[in-house]
Amino acid sequence: MRAPPAPPRLPSLAIEGRTDRFAVRRILCIGRNYAAHAREMGSDGREPPFHFGKSPDALLPADGPVVLPYPPLTQDLHHEIELVVALGAGGTNVSAEHALELVYGYAAGLDMTRRDVQDAAKKAGRPWTSSKDFDASAVVGPLRDAAVMGHPTSGSITLDVDGTPRQKGDLDEMIWSVAEIVMHLSRWGALRPGDLIFTGTPAGVGAVVPGQTLVGRVLDLQPLVVTIGG
Repeated sequence: MRAPPAPPRLPSLAIEGRTDRFAVRRILCIGRNYAAHAREMGSDGREPPFHFGKSPDALLPADGPVVLPYPPLTQDLHHEIELVVALGAGGTNVSAEHALELVYGYAAGLDMTRRDVQDAAKKAGRPWTSSKDFDASAVVGPLRDAAVMGHPTSGSITLDVDGTPRQKGDLDEMIWSVAEIVMHLSRWGALRPGDLIFTGTPAGVGAVVPGQTLVGRVLDLQPLVVTIGG
């Protein structure tokens, strides 16, 4: 009888100022958390937050410049720059007052989306997991410890494509704060150390093509420099 395959190593992220890495358990993403982006996606108002997931295998750590392969089965790959929250502790039914106690640190992230696949799934009333969860669709830079930087509530979040600004916003434009997001997710199920949370993107999402270079910045965290491959 054949032996089963060995368990794979957990994907991980670099941590600023440390040689050890942050093991990633799963990836949770909050949708439409900036009012202007919600409007450009056909929604409005302060809806209750909703979330979707990406598998850990979707993670592309960006310790420096990286190449993101253009995914198959799409003609419309979109960028979404986001603040990423990394949890160092877990819990269920966590209050907003105590939610930030679960946060280990923060990083810049890109939620890449097969927009044409997503639009087709929405029209058909089908799940749109395949539009969000694919190889290298979750690009994340090195983490900065919250004990060093605190818990940001405002600050610049931008993305340029080949030097041209595409997305520009401020973290204070988030409809739901980091604490409220953590509280909400903890009601759906147990949060655990190693969970990553993408907190939503400002307006200005758009398509990219092979050969273009994206530079995403969140606060003064290490920028993301991503070239779209063929």
